[in-house]
Amino acid sequence: MARETTYLELSQENGAAHKFYEVTVDGTDVSVRYGRIGAAGQLQNSSFPTPDKARAAAAKKIGEKVRKGYAPAVQGARAARAVTRRQVTSAPSTARAVAPVLWRFRTGSSAFGIHVDEDRCWVGNQAGDVYTLSHGGEVLARYSLPDGVKCLVADEFWIYAGCDDGTVYDLSSKVPFGAYDIAADVDIFWLDIREGVLNVSDRNGGLTVIDHEDEFQWSRKSAGSNAWMVRADDRAVYHGHSQGVTAYAPDGSGELWHTATNGSVLFGWQERDAVYAGTGRNTVQRLSKATGAVEASYRCDAAVYSCATSPDGRHVFAGDLASSVYCFDAEGRRLWKLGTGSGSALSMQYLDERLYLVTTDGSLVCVDAGEAAIAAAQQGSVPAAVDVKSAAALPVFTPAASAAAVATVRSAAVPAGKVVVECVQQGGRMRVQVVSEGFETSWNVQFPRGIREPGARYVVDGLHAASGGFYRVRGEIRRLV
Repeated sequence: MARETTYLELSQENGAAHKFYEVTVDGTDVSVRYGRIGAAGQLQNSSFPTPDKARAAAAKKIGEKVRKGYAPAVQGARAARAVTRRQVTSAPSTARAVAPVLWRFRTGSSAFGIHVDEDRCWVGNQAGDVYTLSHGGEVLARYSLPDGVKCLVADEFWIYAGCDDGTVYDLSSKVPFGAYDIAADVDIFWLDIREGVLNVSDRNGGLTVIDHEDEFQWSRKSAGSNAWMVRADDRAVYHGHSQGVTAYAPDGSGELWHTATNGSVLFGWQERDAVYAGTGRNTVQRLSKATGAVEASYRCDAAVYSCATSPDGRHVFAGDLASSVYCFDAEGRRLWKLGTGSGSALSMQYLDERLYLVTTDGSLVCVDAGEAAIAAAQQGSVPAAVDVKSAAALPVFTPAASAAAVATVRSAAVPAGKVVVECVQQGGRMRVQVVSEGFETSWNVQFPRGIREPGARYVVDGLHAASGGFYRVRGEIRRLV
């Protein structure tokens, strides 16, 4: 019997989806390939007792996708989504002393994504790898995502990775899932998330806001392009681009202020009352969140690729294109400049007198930023940096992008304390609501779109009530059968 292939695409006019789905029947074997248009996608294979059963299974899969809006298409006729990989120059440091690096972990590819919290450190690189490490440098786990990681952002207890494929993955449990799907015409540069609301800045200087249900809320086009900064709080969304920083009302009702910066904004940081913009003209500028007024400037010797502060801005840190890292006091006085020893810092975070950097050579670097360690480093005395190695048996977690890839559990075997949720059709949309007692039934659940099927029920380890009036999943997702 001849091999049969059906190729479908879903490419909506508003750019909300840009995907393909391909089903191939070869005798008793059925293979399904799916993903972003223009990408290789992911592959699943199944075998059936007879060719007729294989064809029936394939027809069912195709029918499900057609009902969701997919249509036959010619592969290659539609272009892949635009992706800009940040092109950076990294020169050797001109600092006479090297920073006191405690440990260094080389991920194998240029890294932009970093998040550091009380429990662990996260680093994401251009190869799509996300690693978690202890504060002492022990590698704990690895996530393998389908495309390069642009940035890592946190919202309460949840960690999200924004990738070049346009998907924002929730990494809060062992099996990551796509929580947000960015429009195909948005070339993502940076992300921030607050109370489930995702803010996306892009190459064209645009700002797009999406709610926890992955639904478009509003967008704005700023005066500049290359928007490498977006930060959000309850007062505004702060958008940095080639013409400065623009603050918008959280509901999109209007512009609150705009401040021209000393050069294009290449990175952004925020504290309670101020935002910090690192610029291409060797400067970090502190702007008032209330008015946009420039309150202080921190002068470096080369273009600033990243910046961060200690709590409330008592100290300001910056990384430049010449592989140096700086520390300033709040008023702008330079306290020190040291070489990173690992290329230019593309992003950074500070926690408990340690400065964590991700660099152009793909390293996550932990620097002792305590006063005694820095003073010793300026005199040429630094600790021997530990080169962290990844364990051979390191667990690797990959996304579950379809219902077939999700583990199952039988009704009679649902452990006590677990929560059951159900997919329901509501106003033309597939929502997920709680079935178990003790929850607010009018709230929806943030849930991966790729595994939603009408009437399907799932068991999760728990739900967390988010302040935006919805639930987030805690722990593993298993289908109830």
